[in-house]
Amino acid sequence: MEEREVSFPPAHTAEHLLNRTMINIFGCGRSYNAHVERKKSKMSFHLDHKPTRQEEKEIERRMNELIEADLPVTFEYTTRDALPDDVSTERLPDDASDEIRLVRIGDYDVCPCIGKHVRSTGQIGHFEMLGTNWDEMEHSFRVRFKIV
Repeated sequence: MEEREVSFPPAHTAEHLLNRTMINIFGCGRSYNAHVERKKSKMSFHLDHKPTRQEEKEIERRMNELIEADLPVTFEYTTRDALPDDVSTERLPDDASDEIRLVRIGDYDVCPCIGKHVRSTGQIGHFEMLGTNWDEMEHSFRVRFKIV
């Protein structure tokens, strides 16, 4: 299984951290739409309420705490049948092989992924939230951020 080329591994690894952070804070699913790039990234989540300014600050605080914790980023290979219970296959492409690469960030997150990542969260840099948008009709929360 080959790694997929990703434009900026620090931001891609931060994407994993942000997914788990949002799950932990809001009890939501992983992002349903993500554009992760070197200059600016954005991720969208379905939430049950518009986050308060305090909750937004907590997202940024936790992200930088996780980055500073310098958690190891490791990979393991398994089969679809042997995936841990908390790992979803719903986003795997239909033509994905039976062998699945799991990306683990310390004990914080595990997710199937073929992208490139940093070796530890300390290599990410600093997470800076650029802004957010709330769509009341869709109950969609978009986070815009960059890695400095």
